[in-house]
Amino acid sequence: VLIEVAACGVCRTVLQIATGDLPPRKLPIVPGHQVVGRVIEVGADVDRAQVGRTVGLVWLAETCGECRYCLGGRENLCLAARFTGWDVDGGYATQVVARADFAFDLTDLLTPKVGPHRHPTDVAPLLCGGVIGYRSLRVAGVTPESAGLKLGLFGFGASARLAQQVAHHWGVETYVVTRSPREVEAALASGAVWAGTYDRRPPTSLDAAVTFAPVGTVVVAALKSLDRGGCVAINAIHLDDLPPIDYNDLWWERQIRSVANVTRTDVVEFLSIVAKAGIQTEYEELPLSAANDALARLTVGDVRGSFVLNCGS
Repeated sequence: VLIEVAACGVCRTVLQIATGDLPPRKLPIVPGHQVVGRVIEVGADVDRAQVGRTVGLVWLAETCGECRYCLGGRENLCLAARFTGWDVDGGYATQVVARADFAFDLTDLLTPKVGPHRHPTDVAPLLCGGVIGYRSLRVAGVTPESAGLKLGLFGFGASARLAQQVAHHWGVETYVVTRSPREVEAALASGAVWAGTYDRRPPTSLDAAVTFAPVGTVVVAALKSLDRGGCVAINAIHLDDLPPIDYNDLWWERQIRSVANVTRTDVVEFLSIVAKAGIQTEYEELPLSAANDALARLTVGDVRGSFVLNCGS
């Protein structure tokens, strides 16, 4: 499908590709993988009814559909997977081409009577931070049946804020450890039971944790906060060195798991609960021409929530 781009979110992964922390897979490349737009043309084998639909694109752009991972419901691990803005051109543009079966219908989210979102810029942050945050919760063992569970969120950027809203919808208690007093205040204001900076430890042992900062020491801090049998899910595509781990901190069947991409099922499940959970996005809207400015500000942490590029005319 050919999509006329309305909005595209700005993700830290783009910054990592731009700076070389993630080696580019194709050059030149158009970045951006939180894409919202309208289908304006379709390929020969695509139903013409798709024209005019508002759709979203995520990081996962293509899988083979034939390997043991794809056939086993784990297409996020497909060896032939390709990714939006890394292997194929993304949404920092006015138009983008994508596989129709990896474009997600956003009609319900943009229908006023159904959900709280009114504009493509409201929805764009959901398509990366939201869906990967959702998968991170599931990898950490947090489910709709987890009411009363104690969850640690280590870092409180855009993805953590969305994951917290999902967790609260499921009745999960959140404990936030983050870098700045401003983020501590934001976490408490949004319903965290407790929040503190990285030099502090949650006042109780946690049943599960998700780390959002791409820093190995944060993973170790999360592990030290876990109760027996707990799991730390690492929500990062790039991580600096992981320091030595005292086996006593891992003992008693504690786990560390990475979160690698998402599946289309993750996306559909997450989008289906956005309206029911009343999930809201926090972002600053910028014109497409300010994409480099957004990345520069992201480098120094000058962002509240996330940036979204308005790519419409």
